Amino acid sequence: MPKPSWVFKILTILSLFHLSQAQTTPSCSEVDRAALIGFKARIFKDTSGILSSWVGKDCCSGDWVGIQCDAVTGRVTGVVLQGSSGNNALYMKGIISPTLGELKLLKVLVISGMKKLSGVIPSSFSGLIHLTQLVLEDNSLKGTIPVGLGQLKSLQTLSLSGNYLTGPVPQTLGTLKSLLQINLARNSLSGTLKFPNLGSLEYLDLSYNMLSGTIPTVLGLQSNMTFLDLSNNRFSGQIPDSLCNLKNLVDLSLSNNLLTGQVPARIGQLKSLSTLSLGFNMLVGQIPDSVSNLQNLWQLNVSRNQLSGPLSGVLSKGIPSLLSIDLSYNKFNLGSVPKWITSRQLSDVNLAGCNLKGVLPIFTKPESLISIDFSDNHFTGGVSGFLKKMSSLQKLKISNNQLRVNLSQMVLPNGLGFLDLHSNQLFGSLSGVLSKGGFLEYIDLSSNQISGNIPSTITNLGNLKRFDISRNRVTGTIPPSLGSLSKLGWLDISSNLIGGKIPVSLLVIKQLGHVNFRANKLCGEIPQGRPLNVFPSAAYAHNLCLCGKPLPPCKQG
Repeated sequence: MPKPSWVFKILTILSLFHLSQAQTTPSCSEVDRAALIGFKARIFKDTSGILSSWVGKDCCSGDWVGIQCDAVTGRVTGVVLQGSSGNNALYMKGIISPTLGELKLLKVLVISGMKKLSGVIPSSFSGLIHLTQLVLEDNSLKGTIPVGLGQLKSLQTLSLSGNYLTGPVPQTLGTLKSLLQINLARNSLSGTLKFPNLGSLEYLDLSYNMLSGTIPTVLGLQSNMTFLDLSNNRFSGQIPDSLCNLKNLVDLSLSNNLLTGQVPARIGQLKSLSTLSLGFNMLVGQIPDSVSNLQNLWQLNVSRNQLSGPLSGVLSKGIPSLLSIDLSYNKFNLGSVPKWITSRQLSDVNLAGCNLKGVLPIFTKPESLISIDFSDNHFTGGVSGFLKKMSSLQKLKISNNQLRVNLSQMVLPNGLGFLDLHSNQLFGSLSGVLSKGGFLEYIDLSSNQISGNIPSTITNLGNLKRFDISRNRVTGTIPPSLGSLSKLGWLDISSNLIGGKIPVSLLVIKQLGHVNFRANKLCGEIPQGRPLNVFPSAAYAHNLCLCGKPLPPCKQG
């Protein structure tokens, strides 16, 4: 997906910021220096090393990392402090000092990715009247969004995403007529959304909060809007018809809410739309015919609603750019996978719970497919012809069907990372699936008729994170080599016929968060050590003669 325009604008600002640092500037204002030192004093740990450069009297010398100054006045105009993610995370621990509110000529304030930077957003920021960019994302800030931010009349970008902010979205933000981007996603904001007409607004992301009430119809007046994400909230009522006036809208996501009613008939007027996500709501009726007018749409997700009616006349007419489609868990009675799907060059096809029957379909362009979900249907027969030439497939989910497949003869695509075939009629041994190695991270073959043992070649699956073969007929023992799967977090071999001991080597797997050895023929002492001896006793129950914590102690002699 292309990066939204606001990302490029921030990147441009940052690049200009670094160029200006190289210019010769007069000594910084003592007031500004004191404000920065006040911020530094409230940081108790700095693994980024940025603040170690804040020494000396001249904060405009170019040596103070993250500080930009005006070349004429020597006043601080930019503060850009960015952490990083991953195992080598760079962060600051402490709070944001109110003294930053004394930087009266500040235009750009970016403090992001600092993870352990907590406390509240200082109310003193309301005095930064020259501020155009306020980015405090991916920290650990708490409290409410200060209503005083409504005084920042020059503000163009406001991003507070990825924190722990609570309370409502302040109505005072409606006075900021210069705002181009608002990103308040991934917080705990609540209450109803009372939104005025911000004529310049291009980007609005309020996803992953707890906002409720109806979606304001006034959003349909934001004629410059290109990105709107209100997903994963508690919005109710109907989708406002006014949203169909947003002729420049490229991305629209309203998924995971409590929306009712029908998809607006005028949805096809959003000619610029490339992604439309309406999944996990309570929408009824048919997909409007006008959807076929969306010539630029490449992703359509209407899953988990109550939509019904025929589709052939709607989606087969147009949408030439379509790559990803999700119609799962509605009231569609497709019978078979439509030809307008099997004949397209698609990347993702999700038709779970669509009452599909018969054998698996043959796609005319299988090499383009990356992800398939046909779960909870009524497919029968095998998979060999279906998987043929799916060279790009990474995710395959056909659980809870009636497939009858000899697993030992099953040939999987080389790049497959996710395999879920649980609750079918698979038989044969695991040797074919587990001997190949490669990228497999997720395997769920539970509730089938699989026999044979767990082959030692399972060690070829070095990326395996989840392995579930419960409720089968697997025999033999648990191979000690299983302990070499260092990324394994979920292991379920319950309800089989597996004997022998639980290998001590499993204690090496520190990622294990779930194990289930229940209802087998295992015997001997449970390896004593974390994580195996801290799982509940139910995970070891109904075996032949297991003992030791969390079960009763083993008998001596």
